[in-house]
Amino acid sequence: MIASEPGTTLPFFVYGTLRPGEVNHDLFLRGRTAAEEPARLPGAALYDGPGYPYAVERPGGEIRGELVTARPEAYDELLAALDRLEEYAPGDPRNLYERVARNAVRTTDGTPVRAWVYLAAPRVAAGLRSTATPIEGGDWAARR
Repeated sequence: MIASEPGTTLPFFVYGTLRPGEVNHDLFLRGRTAAEEPARLPGAALYDGPGYPYAVERPGGEIRGELVTARPEAYDELLAALDRLEEYAPGDPRNLYERVARNAVRTTDGTPVRAWVYLAAPRVAAGLRSTATPIEGGDWAARR
């Protein structure tokens, strides 16, 4: 895991409200993406939050989602919009999520891709690990 790196252009791994058919997909991604494809994030578990999920690092776990590649001309705007949506500010101890670069996001054919992932911030992750139950199968869209 690598903390957010200024100037790094990466695709995004989305696993909750930004997935196709979910409430924030069209609001944030429509017209800003060059590609969207199914993907998975090994080494993490998914927990249900108040209306949205949290990804937490967990060996042996796996999350299902989409790998989203922004159109080059929309990248900076999309990155800023997603940071606002996730209420992420670099170095802010009040963050609910941290944006990190993960090298192990896998496409459907198993190809590893480095991508941005919004993971639960450490204090949030600790609470989830101690009191919450992971979402079965790591697929927030299939939980209903």
